[in-house]
Amino acid sequence: MSGACDECSELDETTVRELLTEIKDKSGVIVDLAYASLMYDSLDMAKKVDELKEEMEGLEYAIRVKMLLAARTMEEAKQLSGILQVVSAAERISRSAAEIAKLINLPPEKKPFITNILCESDEKFDIIRISEGSDMVGNTLGQLAIEACTGTRVIALKNRRGWIYDPDDEIKVHAGDDIVVRGLDEGFLRLKDFTTGKCPWEFPDAERSEDE
Repeated sequence: MSGACDECSELDETTVRELLTEIKDKSGVIVDLAYASLMYDSLDMAKKVDELKEEMEGLEYAIRVKMLLAARTMEEAKQLSGILQVVSAAERISRSAAEIAKLINLPPEKKPFITNILCESDEKFDIIRISEGSDMVGNTLGQLAIEACTGTRVIALKNRRGWIYDPDDEIKVHAGDDIVVRGLDEGFLRLKDFTTGKCPWEFPDAERSEDE
């Protein structure tokens, strides 16, 4: 009970802008995980989708409460209505993602069509393992800036401790880690050149230093 109270207290101290930013970030992650859970038939990812949906519902509720407390006049209420529309859109996204993830419970004979549909889209998902000979080993995701270097976005990472969803920049990459990434085929090929150690990692900071 005290944990729930602490969480409510934290939301009370958070600004609406911070709450909206968190909802925006979670909206992207929950959709990616929903599709990835189907692509790789992962119950763990599907379960995380449900957890993220609950987290987003808490954020959405907190924003609505703050909006009700902030609006003192009809004019202020009209100005704040746009924020509530954003919240409603995020709510629809989280519910849709949860419905997508539920497709994992379909019988095996009905699942192939899902994988075929996902494979036909421009953006795809892939699970890539980090090899011992890769320059990525020992660096954090923030230092690597994978999306900037390859155009692929890391949505989950699996190490010896288990899955980390929407990993922070401080998470360090180790040999044997698996990363789930979203992107285009050419980005996957470029990333695999780095993860296998075929090519040295191109650190953004090093490139900037050379330019200077």
